[in-house]
Amino acid sequence: MTRLRFCLFAALLVLPGLANAAAACSPLLDHRFKRLAGGETFSMCDYAGKVVMVVNTASFCGNTPQYEGLERLYQKYAARGLVVVGFPSNDFGQQEPGSEKEIAEFCKMTYGVKFPMAAKTTVVGASAHPFFRQLAKAGGAAPGWNFHKYLIDRSGARVVSFDSGVAPESPAIVSKIESLLAAP
Repeated sequence: MTRLRFCLFAALLVLPGLANAAAACSPLLDHRFKRLAGGETFSMCDYAGKVVMVVNTASFCGNTPQYEGLERLYQKYAARGLVVVGFPSNDFGQQEPGSEKEIAEFCKMTYGVKFPMAAKTTVVGASAHPFFRQLAKAGGAAPGWNFHKYLIDRSGARVVSFDSGVAPESPAIVSKIESLLAAP
């Protein structure tokens, strides 16, 4: 009976923490996506409390080599709380025509991408996913091309937008990442 009481007591201590963690997810992050070529889904709320870089990607774009810089950022800052999330999109110049399996293989084999990738997502226009509509509003700009970047602070409330021409490891982005990681 003592063991049962201990388990019940432990559960009472843990449950409020779980409720608080769920409540900590901002409305901006409260979206679910299918993983690229994985079938299962994930929630952006999984990244609540982290600095999140959201990038719309494409395999056949002049900006595609930015995958390398995105992966380096992810590797360098992940332990401090940065997560990079890629969203393949065929919205610009039909530069992401492949299947999810083809996209996943390309990202892994060509650029060694290990950061999370969602399934193909519409990021602009009337059919844009609500997450991207919210990002555009909060960040002040919708993606104008492939590899538009959004940085979301740990609270999930503030968004900074960087257009496609700004390289992932540019001083502007690195400086902003470091300041967001240093903030509580």
